[in-house]
Amino acid sequence: MLLLVGLGNPGAEYVGTRHNIGFELLDAVAEQLGWCRRGEFDQVAKSKFSGLCLDGLAGGEKVLLLKPLTFMNRSGQSVQQACAFYQLAPSDILVGLDDLALACGRIRLRGGGSSGGHNGLKDIERALASEQYPRLRLGIDPAPPRVAGRDYVLGRFTADQRQAVDGALRRAAQAAICWMESGVQAAMNRFNAENVEP
Repeated sequence: MLLLVGLGNPGAEYVGTRHNIGFELLDAVAEQLGWCRRGEFDQVAKSKFSGLCLDGLAGGEKVLLLKPLTFMNRSGQSVQQACAFYQLAPSDILVGLDDLALACGRIRLRGGGSSGGHNGLKDIERALASEQYPRLRLGIDPAPPRVAGRDYVLGRFTADQRQAVDGALRRAAQAAICWMESGVQAAMNRFNAENVEP
């Protein structure tokens, strides 16, 4: 059993914001796996583990896609519930999230590491008592000068950013599926190496 978590905030006011790119990643993965059509994840998902879930098979492995609905800073609550229910190890989890340090259009997959100041990751680390779980970061560009990081991540992408992000989401979904089928090292080798500016 594997768990793919996409981080974001619930509610219509957050749809399409930079901080919700993790939710968009799950939409893209579910579509590529043929589990639902584009934009249908929230309608067909089950309400469980303080979030929205879809499950199925990928590469012969049962996989759960989870969008925590606890708000970003409490993401660990939802992740911990799912991990406890399925008795998952941190290495069985992949977390998709936004990253201010990466340019739009870039993705980076790692097998573990620090939160990098991301509040969603901080709470997951607290809940799991571990930093050793894979994470897939999607670039959203650094905040412009004199714009607070919090305001920037809760804003929406510019048209140019959106174009770059759409391409990155397709590649990130492929990377997540590669992780499901072949493991984190194979996905890192392939998708970090292919990670070029759009």
